Amino acid sequence: MNAVPVRLDHLVLATPELAATVADFTLRTGIAPVAGGAHVGLGTRNYLVSLGGSRYLEILGPDPEQDEPSGPRPFGVDGLSDARTVTWAISPPDLDAAAAAARARGYDPGPVRAMSRRRPDGTLLEWRLTDGSTAHPSGLVPFLIDWGSSPHPTTASGLPVAPLLELTATAPAPDEIRPLLSAVGVELALAEGPVGLSFTVNTPRGTVTFS
Repeated sequence: MNAVPVRLDHLVLATPELAATVADFTLRTGIAPVAGGAHVGLGTRNYLVSLGGSRYLEILGPDPEQDEPSGPRPFGVDGLSDARTVTWAISPPDLDAAAAAARARGYDPGPVRAMSRRRPDGTLLEWRLTDGSTAHPSGLVPFLIDWGSSPHPTTASGLPVAPLLELTATAPAPDEIRPLLSAVGVELALAEGPVGLSFTVNTPRGTVTFS
């Protein structure tokens, strides 16, 4: 099994205090994440770090410059007391076909919907992803994403790099999760324990693990 899952697009490190989590990442790694942009209407914004190749880390939290959103913020941000790696995304060659195949194998990753945000340089990023109440609540099963003709976030100028060395997970019943991972066509190092995702990156300050 690969230490880094095939087709990994990005990891989501969600936090209730975006500025504090970005500062902590910088302190621990010696790498300063760069501003990605705001998710207008959802009440969040993000900072990014490349994980090498076409993979990246998204640090996501409440956007103090936006009004309170009409619904809950994405990725359970409103319920967090500390920063936590909440989920991950893969980029299959054909999102719709991959979603249909997962449903045929007994796992519904949720409906596909379109989203967008603007980078600080004004570039509009548009993507499609699977989302919805049918997705597994643990976050251990990745959602699917398709950037279409939009620039990938890793193409942003000045994006710092912290090469990803490993992604692992724990779950109270790993054998219940493995078939769901298989349904979306991925493998993930999974051990018994509380629900959680951990990733390790190579940085100027050595290897650092986040969970």
